[in-house]
Amino acid sequence: MSLFVTCVVDLFEPDVGVASVRLLRAGGCQVSCPTGQTCCGQPAWNSGFHEDAATVARTSLDALDADGGDAVVVPAGSCSTMIKVFWPELFELVGDHDAADRARRLGERTYELSSFLATRPLSLRPLGRRVAYHHSCHMLRELHVRDEPERLLAAAGCDQVPWGAGDRCCGFGGMFSFKLPEVAEAMADDKLSSLAEAEPPADLVVGSDGSCLLHLRARAEHEGHPVETRHLAEVLAEALA
Repeated sequence: MSLFVTCVVDLFEPDVGVASVRLLRAGGCQVSCPTGQTCCGQPAWNSGFHEDAATVARTSLDALDADGGDAVVVPAGSCSTMIKVFWPELFELVGDHDAADRARRLGERTYELSSFLATRPLSLRPLGRRVAYHHSCHMLRELHVRDEPERLLAAAGCDQVPWGAGDRCCGFGGMFSFKLPEVAEAMADDKLSSLAEAEPPADLVVGSDGSCLLHLRARAEHEGHPVETRHLAEVLAEALA
């Protein structure tokens, strides 16, 4: 299978990529990481620059197609959504119907990491952490992936703290946090404040989108919230038997 690394993992969270490979190999997969991949094109797409987004996305589509993996796994709900949901629309919009057809076929074998790992025979040891899980918007509302990450955390012996704001947007929202930073920061602060009310308190916030975790971590540090954030892949890799 092919691993699509994502820009955030490549530039900010390389340990998530390493953890993803470890997990996939532990689940019996032969993992390749095509070097020709770049960005999925989502920043340009969200900003309305369709031609630029298609140019970037086409490069990654070509690389993943050429790799020939029977599955493409992505450690981010937002990038998975871009590939599975929006690539065909993007390529149709710019008149590249061949790329749109190829994108549809690729999308059929593309999986967000937790939804793929939930089908694999992973052997996990109990970590005994109290975690609050953040449901990121693209995973929850576009891919409809809700239960898989929590089942994997339970398999890793994590006690999940009830969090009333667990499925509330963190405020990052791709380019939203750049265009309306004050609103984005207020949303993150509101979400983190609700975490402080959880009983028992969580010692770790876990998510499946690095961009959300970067945003929440930055606001937590700024506001003095004593909370650690980690990607689901890192937590599960730590629990590998």
